[in-house]
Amino acid sequence: MSEEFTAENPLADVNTRISKRFRGYLPVVVDIETGGLNAATDAMLQIAAVVLRMDRQDRIYPAATYSTHVEAFEGANLDPKSLEFNGIDPDHPLRMAIPEKEALRKIFRPIREELGLTGCKRAILVGHNAFFDMGFLNAAVERTNFKRNPFHPFSCFDTATLGGLAYGQTVLRRAVEASGEGWNSREAHSAIYDAEKTADLFCNIVNRWDAAFGFPGE
Repeated sequence: MSEEFTAENPLADVNTRISKRFRGYLPVVVDIETGGLNAATDAMLQIAAVVLRMDRQDRIYPAATYSTHVEAFEGANLDPKSLEFNGIDPDHPLRMAIPEKEALRKIFRPIREELGLTGCKRAILVGHNAFFDMGFLNAAVERTNFKRNPFHPFSCFDTATLGGLAYGQTVLRRAVEASGEGWNSREAHSAIYDAEKTADLFCNIVNRWDAAFGFPGE
């Protein structure tokens, strides 16, 4: 899932029907690890995004993962409890963190390229308790005055809600396990791992729905 699919990639055999499945929006799974709970004051420390595609059988699947560690912005709050929870040492020399604006550029560029390939008009954020990740993403965009944000500014898909509907479980680990996927607690709370597991959960729910009720609008 680490391969970068771009407009120049000869493997870019894309089923553009994904643009019809979600009313012109491209679902992209996002997970953000932070230095606290307040998007306005607390640092964004790691971000991962999983681009979803649709195969020739109209089943969506995780196609590529993009991630980076992020430098805490100047004056950002770093709550020790949050750092203990996600295991991030903001000052670790091997983190290779980059400034927020550069991080956004790195994550957004392949998403914009995927929009061009699929014919989708905008990306829509998929997250577990999506309001949290959307809040930090939007705060970073505003803080850095980033002009080319591919995401819809307020609409999203929340797998906590969808997991509750499909499996009666709202906790990510429990919903993933209920869907038949495995869970590694030692890898959890990494942005990459949580984003990829959220992507698996979202794809499972959408594909099960479509198998039962057909492609929407047809």
